Amino acid sequence: MKTKIIEATNVEAGGFNYGKFMLGRMDGEWGHKSAIDDKGYGLLGRIGWTRQHLWVMDLQTGEGACFLPGGHAANDLDKHKVWVCPMFEPFLQWLYTQQLDDLDALPDLVQLEAASDMRGYRRQGSS
Repeated sequence: MKTKIIEATNVEAGGFNYGKFMLGRMDGEWGHKSAIDDKGYGLLGRIGWTRQHLWVMDLQTGEGACFLPGGHAANDLDKHKVWVCPMFEPFLQWLYTQQLDDLDALPDLVQLEAASDMRGYRRQGSS
């Protein structure tokens, strides 16, 4: 898995939050063949993952999910019901607008326009 850590803050926008995120993209794992499927198909593609999917983990809370960038950040976070820091949704919104072919090309720090909050929370989702 190829990983990239990016820090995010809203300090320049007058806030005080600081998020720490790790992105992960499957790499050598694409060659993994299913131990159950005797046809030799690659497991990840067989179960619906694409090379565009990214794991996004909040390093502060230790929670995250696999997202397909380009969706709607708030809905995607609600779907997974992860515990998020106040910067997770603004970070995911920013991430969805980036060129993601080369994770190393992304900055180590991003300044985001985001409201401040004293604590994180669990996304409630729709169910």
